[in-house]
Amino acid sequence: MSQGFVDIDWAGRPVRVEHAWVGEGATTLVFLHEGLGSVSMWRDFPARLCAALGCRGLVYSRPGYGRSTPRAAGERWDPDFMHRQAHEVLPALLQALGVQAPYALFGHSDGGSIALLHAARWPARVSRCVVLAPHILVEDLSIASIEKARAAYETTDLRQRLARHHDDPDSAFRGWNDIWLDARFRGWNIAAEIGTIACPLLAVQGLDDEYGTLAQIRGIRERVPQTQLLELPACGHSPHRDQPERLIAAVGAFFQHHHPETTP
Repeated sequence: MSQGFVDIDWAGRPVRVEHAWVGEGATTLVFLHEGLGSVSMWRDFPARLCAALGCRGLVYSRPGYGRSTPRAAGERWDPDFMHRQAHEVLPALLQALGVQAPYALFGHSDGGSIALLHAARWPARVSRCVVLAPHILVEDLSIASIEKARAAYETTDLRQRLARHHDDPDSAFRGWNDIWLDARFRGWNIAAEIGTIACPLLAVQGLDDEYGTLAQIRGIRERVPQTQLLELPACGHSPHRDQPERLIAAVGAFFQHHHPETTP
């Protein structure tokens, strides 16, 4: 794994983005982490997947996470925070690193939603898209689990555990947790926006996911008919941790079937 930092301009201020390259190949696969994720929290999964696919992987920590620039003191994210990541941060990062279209996306949870929003905005740039436990709307189950996460952060060693992966764990946790539990966020819904996605799409959900139901990925297929669903029994919110071998095999078959030259 080759790790480093790159500076981008975001909303008129410089932001340092932690990133890493894994694997080799003609296709670039961009990994977008979950709401509490970072480069290091993916562990070895990107390298394993890219080795199986024969592609190059770009893994990065969004601003506010990992070793990237943390949130400014007192900064609170707004309900459009995932839109801004998809429409502003990711394009700036790809440009700074010289990543040319077409590229593929692999997103988990909030990162899956960001992948969907990016692919919908620039359908010609994305060759294939894989999303794990993505959100297209806010469910009561999600809010209940995020409330439990807040309690755990305040009463257990969760903050110390997150500090292994984030220079500023409060930036990562509060940025994600505060906006998801903000009353303004309850109406967040991107179902109407994703219908412009043109690339092949694989949407994966664990049947034991504590942060979302099958309504999420089935709702994606209603809007994006070419979506292939993978519903995994005995699997929670993180298929790449709970069932990595099955997931790698499924993504491998998906990539093999959908070569870039056959992308609709």
